[in-house]
Amino acid sequence: MSTPEARARFEIDRLLTAAGWVVQDVADLNLMAGVGVAIREFPLATGFADYLLVVAQKAVGAVEAKKVGVPLIGVEAQSAKYGAGLPPHLKAWRRPLPFLYESTGVETFVTDGRDPDPRTRRVFAFHRPETLRAWAQESVSLRARLRTLPPLITTGLWPAQVERGTESRNVPCR
Repeated sequence: MSTPEARARFEIDRLLTAAGWVVQDVADLNLMAGVGVAIREFPLATGFADYLLVVAQKAVGAVEAKKVGVPLIGVEAQSAKYGAGLPPHLKAWRRPLPFLYESTGVETFVTDGRDPDPRTRRVFAFHRPETLRAWAQESVSLRARLRTLPPLITTGLWPAQVERGTESRNVPCR
């Protein structure tokens, strides 16, 4: 672990493992090793993904690793290339890949491509493979569902509660 990049990847490996991922090199690929497999240096049509995330033998996301201190804002464009560069012969939950991470091992961001307005969000840990599988099986994200809330039931509410509830339904979800 002599370089900053190697130290970041060591920490990312540790974080992925703690979240339930089996971390493997592409040369040692075994998609049956666990529910979630994170494959290091996976070749894509658009370059090498630092990690390709595979759940139940289908690709679901990618991780772009950066050394500590590199600002992750702006790195999502690189992750998006990996999300779109999946080889056609590889099975995927959807194309482009919906869950794209950027991480230094100290801070981690994720973009859910299913969102109506996808953008990076800071997370405290990588999501578990079971969580990404459940989300990948849903046709729309939570933020998309929040945009289509049913009418407010006002029975038993004070006028101020009704007013605030109506206002909050007219504000776009961020």
